[in-house]
Amino acid sequence: MSKTRSASSQARSATVRLADEQGANGKVRQIFDDIKKTKGLDFVPNFWRALASSPDHLEMVWQRLKQLMHPEACGRTSKLDAKTREIIALAVSATNGCSYCVNSHTAALRKAGVDSEMLGEVLAITALFNSTNALADGYQIEPDVLPPLE
Repeated sequence: MSKTRSASSQARSATVRLADEQGANGKVRQIFDDIKKTKGLDFVPNFWRALASSPDHLEMVWQRLKQLMHPEACGRTSKLDAKTREIIALAVSATNGCSYCVNSHTAALRKAGVDSEMLGEVLAITALFNSTNALADGYQIEPDVLPPLE
């Protein structure tokens, strides 16, 4: 997957200088290489280049994301398939209003074969539960349907 961008999508400026992918060395170089390998990319996305301003933070966030979003790369299995994990990531990103993450996870879902109709369904369900959650919380409704304890 390669990056493409229109002039209008460049309205935001990062609050830190993005690390130069080619000039990275040490821990940052190793993590950048792992990101590209694990995600099957030919470039390091801006999110990771921004986090590289703090190499320890970059490492922490990458290891956490890798464990949860790419468990197979860590030698473990997940009860959730990759598409389901990306759908959850898209739903949360849309709810949080993160356009960077919405675009990133939509691109990953497109790469996984998800079409516009399915994306619309995911976003419709996300919007539905954002509104019903707000109503239930606003009315302070006591839960009456509880999950069974294991």
